[in-house]
Amino acid sequence: MVKRTSFERDGCPIARSLDAIGDWWSMLLIREALIGTSRFSEFQKRLGLAKNILTVRLRALVDQGILKTAPASDGSAYQEYLLTPKGRGVFPILVALRQWSEEFDERPEEIATILVDKEKGKPVRKLELYSQDGRPLSAGDTALKRRPAGKQGKRATA
Repeated sequence: MVKRTSFERDGCPIARSLDAIGDWWSMLLIREALIGTSRFSEFQKRLGLAKNILTVRLRALVDQGILKTAPASDGSAYQEYLLTPKGRGVFPILVALRQWSEEFDERPEEIATILVDKEKGKPVRKLELYSQDGRPLSAGDTALKRRPAGKQGKRATA
């Protein structure tokens, strides 16, 4: 496998995020975990991913704190891969990617599923970005501002 450049120390949060979850197999593994897949064999069967690649990707997601391993819930000798809070935090990213594809895909009729609210059974509304005072924002309504020296961003606890 080709070694890629690490963006772990980059000042851009998008680059840092892509360093952790930026390849398509990792995103698909997280998608699978969000819908309940937890065992190596299930991931392999659902994605058709070669075992050596799957092993590397799962290990990387565990190392990044996105997945954790735990003894199988059925008491068998297997282990399960479970999402951490950091891993569950990827959900809105996957929803945004899904909605982008639904809007711009050249063959939307081939998309096999729709995302619905479990309680109401209705499709999920399109994600939108809002200002602190509730105004809808587009890319043109935002700007990047340099963080004052010494100020740390909000850090999630695991």
